[in-house]
Amino acid sequence: MSLTLYFHPLASYCWKVLLALYEAETPFEPHLVDLASPEERAALERLWPVAKFPVLRDAALDCVVPESSIIVEYLALHHPGKAVLLPEDPDLARDTRLRDRFYDLYVHEPMQRIVGDRLRPADRSDPYGVEQAHAALELSYRMLENDPRTGEWATGSTFTLADCAAAPALFYANKVHPFGEHRPRVAGYLERLLARPSFQRVLAEAEPYFKSFPG
Repeated sequence: MSLTLYFHPLASYCWKVLLALYEAETPFEPHLVDLASPEERAALERLWPVAKFPVLRDAALDCVVPESSIIVEYLALHHPGKAVLLPEDPDLARDTRLRDRFYDLYVHEPMQRIVGDRLRPADRSDPYGVEQAHAALELSYRMLENDPRTGEWATGSTFTLADCAAAPALFYANKVHPFGEHRPRVAGYLERLLARPSFQRVLAEAEPYFKSFPG
């Protein structure tokens, strides 16, 4: 098999790539990486010295592709499948990329700061950083709730890369900073994502590892 995905089922950025693979029905070999294992970490470092997943290895093209958004675009270009996750129209493609970055930078990143702080020793916690992260999530939720362009999916009626980014970001963000009853559009969007067969598959595969999620 040409494609191998180095990942962990609990890792939120890996979910973005898994969603894209499942939506497109692209065949691949999953390679679960345990970063606590020195041998497995060293093997990942040989592919991508940053040692963060997901990382895609394409044996057919002798190519290693890191970073979730870049992987999804690489798959669309070199291994197109059933789903078209990046629109051909350049304006729609730009809007899709913008929303992908929004979810990564303004929902996903502050969520991970909160989760990361929970994993620190008590004497190394960062209360001010956590406070900033909660405030960033509130701003992002407000922007999403008031965005008139949002339809059934992030960019309208078609499921795209932006939705692949939104699913893990909103799922985990709602755990550490719940939307609340005053964000019905955001909550409704997450419910539609949760009902998506590709996301249900991702969640089912992650379920045995949820006990490791702090809180």
